[in-house]
Amino acid sequence: MRLTIEGARVIDPANQLDQLTDLHIADGLIVAIGAAPEGFQAQQHIDARGLIASPGLVDLNVSLREPGRTRKGTIDSETRAAAAGGVTSLCSLPDTLPVLDTPAVAELILERCERAGHARVFPFGALTHGLDGEHLSELVALRDVGCVAFTQGLAPMKSNRILRRALEYAAGFDVPVVFMPQDPEMAEGGSAHEGPTATRMGLIGIPETAETIALARDLLLVEQTGVQAHFSGLSSARAMDMLANAQARGLRVTADVAMYQLLLCDEDLEGFSSLLHVLPPLRSKTDRHALRQALQSGVVQAISSHHQPHEQEAKRVPFAASATGISSIEVLLPLAMTLVADGLLELPALLSRLTCGPASAFGLPAGTLSIGARADIALFNPVDASLIGQNWISKGANCPFMGKGVPCKVTHTVFNGKLVYQA
Repeated sequence: MRLTIEGARVIDPANQLDQLTDLHIADGLIVAIGAAPEGFQAQQHIDARGLIASPGLVDLNVSLREPGRTRKGTIDSETRAAAAGGVTSLCSLPDTLPVLDTPAVAELILERCERAGHARVFPFGALTHGLDGEHLSELVALRDVGCVAFTQGLAPMKSNRILRRALEYAAGFDVPVVFMPQDPEMAEGGSAHEGPTATRMGLIGIPETAETIALARDLLLVEQTGVQAHFSGLSSARAMDMLANAQARGLRVTADVAMYQLLLCDEDLEGFSSLLHVLPPLRSKTDRHALRQALQSGVVQAISSHHQPHEQEAKRVPFAASATGISSIEVLLPLAMTLVADGLLELPALLSRLTCGPASAFGLPAGTLSIGARADIALFNPVDASLIGQNWISKGANCPFMGKGVPCKVTHTVFNGKLVYQA
């Protein structure tokens, strides 16, 4: 298939490219930017005048739910939702049934993702068997079948000694580990950020220290073992300070922040909407400001959706009893564009946090429009305001932004040189 995208404003932060031009695609690869190669004849044309063309988005934190939790989402439904949001590459969490802790489960997921054909999936393997926090998974075997990193998610380790051994094992084979720091005893029973809002609402609070105590331990062990570490979904101002300090000392640490943490805070819980029940919890306005500043400075180099689709029944219960998480992958880019509207980031800087920034955290072959690169491209209209929820694709409708206006609209997504989504 030969495809030409005509007249777009092409922004590729990885190559510092920002110009009105054409993109030419053949055999799933970008073959030229600007003039077409000699003898090139496109079989399909996209008129992209007035649109932005960027590398397909790279999302570092996505729950696909399949296998085992298909009532909440399937690989087909959630990768189609990803394509609708301009996401062409994503990292999936190992919180499936069975847990992704064996090569067989990894191969099953990758086979079904390839069959669906909507987005490229880079799985995270479980650091321990069944996420039990005690018995280490076969990291090398999982790496060899396609797992790009390993994580416990929010599941705790049985002891710091076991965690240290796991990190030494990972460092020995140079495989990255993803941390989502939370001290389980400090967070036990909590459902909201510990502060005036939680007190007023009668909710048990989760203190900032539930995150920072665990983060301090993790950073010390990262420094001791030399493992490559990525911190996903940090939520507090103090955590941003600790992360910046670790980077200044030369530790191999990167980080992403959940898109919704940049827009919401604990004060938004006043209506008791279970759609806002997330872990880590929405924190204070001060914390939200610190997350934004860390994103602006580059301490945090990636914005992720932290997509967690749920069936309706999981949220139709009292706030504290509801399942945690937000379905958000198909609105990642439209929501992120509000940061440009707010003046926090220029458009190229924002796109770097959605493309080459996350790709570089794990050395993924994605996030660029270089000649010869895979033709994964998001096209969007930066001035076409739209309402969230129209033509919703994810099986999870647990999105608190439903019906809200956003300043842009994804119009086309090209994956492997094929048009996989058109608004």
